[in-house]
Amino acid sequence: MIKVLIADDHHLVRTSIAHLLDAEDGITVVAEAADGEDAVAKARQLHPDVVLMDIRMPGIGGLEATRKIAKSMEDCRVLVLTAFLEETFAQRLLDVGACGFIGKGAETPEMIQAIRTVFAGKRYVSPAIAQRLVLSKLDAPVNPFDDLSQRELQVAVMIVNCQKVSDISDSLFLSPKTVNTYRYRIFEKLGVNSDVELTHLGLRHGLVDGYQNDA
Repeated sequence: MIKVLIADDHHLVRTSIAHLLDAEDGITVVAEAADGEDAVAKARQLHPDVVLMDIRMPGIGGLEATRKIAKSMEDCRVLVLTAFLEETFAQRLLDVGACGFIGKGAETPEMIQAIRTVFAGKRYVSPAIAQRLVLSKLDAPVNPFDDLSQRELQVAVMIVNCQKVSDISDSLFLSPKTVNTYRYRIFEKLGVNSDVELTHLGLRHGLVDGYQNDA
């Protein structure tokens, strides 16, 4: 029996996926989580075989949650569940231990296949996402977020997703002063002067689900 943990901040998404997976032979949903901290805590408590991980969630978010789970639980496979995935973010997720990617618009058979594939110790990348990533390497300009460290990217994503310095500080167990140090270092590296400018840049480069730059 493959034990699955679903981490997504949208209740309807979680319950819908849980309903579909529980109807499948050989798969059972052991828990649901609405943010990164909850996903890490429940993964450590329940030892699921596969975590379906949304990336843009409150708190530490899916990137840091993936890193913590992969680092502390070698037998737990993280399958990223996303509506939009940009090349830079995909590589960072692989670097911290993600085993694959599947789109939120995938059909149920593909999701089942993806779960079984990563459970078997292999990687799975949805064909639609794989094609987009290949095309992004061929056509896209250099992504400025490539220059950020892992922690800087994490803070940048949290800012772009409208989290305040105090919230980031609490989630990452950093002082507000340290968060602001990262914040201004990010500004300097990316050539922006405010959270608003950073957010616009993040939108253009896929740090928020569902945005497409047609310029």
